[in-house]
Amino acid sequence: MGAAVSGAVAIVGAGPSGCFLAQALLKARPDLCVDLYDRLPVPYGLVRYGVAADHQGTKAIIRQFERLFERQGARFFGDVEIGRDIGLDALRARYDAVALTAGLSEDRRLGVPGEDLPGVMGSGAVTRFLNDHPDAAEPGPLGRRVAVVGAGNVAIDIVRLLAKGPEELEGSDLSARAAGWIAAGGVEEITLLARGPASSAKFDAVMVKELGRLAGLRIEAEAEGEGPAAEALRAVAGRGAGPKRLVFRFGAVPAAIEGEGRVAALRLASGEVIGCDAVVTAIGFEAGDNLGRDALRAGAEDAGRGRLAPGLYAAGWFRRGPRGTIPENRAEAQEVAAQLLADLGPGRAAPPPPPGAVDYEGWRRIDAAERAAAPSGRCRAKIGDRGAMRALAAGEEVSP
Repeated sequence: MGAAVSGAVAIVGAGPSGCFLAQALLKARPDLCVDLYDRLPVPYGLVRYGVAADHQGTKAIIRQFERLFERQGARFFGDVEIGRDIGLDALRARYDAVALTAGLSEDRRLGVPGEDLPGVMGSGAVTRFLNDHPDAAEPGPLGRRVAVVGAGNVAIDIVRLLAKGPEELEGSDLSARAAGWIAAGGVEEITLLARGPASSAKFDAVMVKELGRLAGLRIEAEAEGEGPAAEALRAVAGRGAGPKRLVFRFGAVPAAIEGEGRVAALRLASGEVIGCDAVVTAIGFEAGDNLGRDALRAGAEDAGRGRLAPGLYAAGWFRRGPRGTIPENRAEAQEVAAQLLADLGPGRAAPPPPPGAVDYEGWRRIDAAERAAAPSGRCRAKIGDRGAMRALAAGEEVSP
């Protein structure tokens, strides 16, 4: 760490919220030991596995986070799962403060009959597969007609990736396996359904305009009301003459998913039936049993900007739910950092690394291997196997 350490903080979750929090802590107190733990062997969480594979500009924020480890002195301990490899109480005993920034890992359910039919898939599960997350299974087949339920940026990401032609994926990190899954679906028609009006849609106008530039897509939308989203929809409505059709439907409330052994249709509360071969739900995320979040919140003090209990803090989606973009997490991280530092006691020495953890240098070996293996038209070839990641991190050679 260089200079003497006068305090140690653990951050559980090395995604954007965890990295922003570490940045804020070390900017205010360069003498701190700040350790970021992640259950995966690689850092950056949502940036690596949630941001769409074709949005490399958004993923470029990783370059900012690299400075956290390379210049500010933060330590990365990957492949360490809290509750499996070390308990939360044991972690708290090793540090002056612990912050939970582990995000939300489960897709929120629609809560309608038929949503367990084959062919219904959550956007989080789909996005993780398309980003080669090591825990992601390949979803079932898409089919010709796909209904996407939701009006946020994640829904637009799914629509865009399903609608793009191969040449429009140049420069992305979409793997051959993921691209093959999309192509095998033979998607011809995508219907995006939102409960509210276009004026209340949560997706960014720039995302809608990007759809309007796709060569193989024709767009149909009736967007009433004011606001950036509605205006952007009206601007792209009627564009395109490609083989794939995208229809925006607002005021469409799902009532049931129908089919015999597999999705065949989505029934709306109005009684209208929309035929489809797959339904992708993009209505948000929830914690499940993520670090006992619900139990922690039930007893939370939260009197000062992210404090759950003495010496225990939370930030990001883990704290406030699936709201806000990656840059918006920076302001919250600064608030939580200020509260944590105000509460921090005399401080203790940096604890030793946990046994078997993948450190930042190990991640750099994985990163270098992925970049070196990038096929033509791609910026990297992500490794989706934990064993291969661990081997590369340890300096071992791994066969492609």
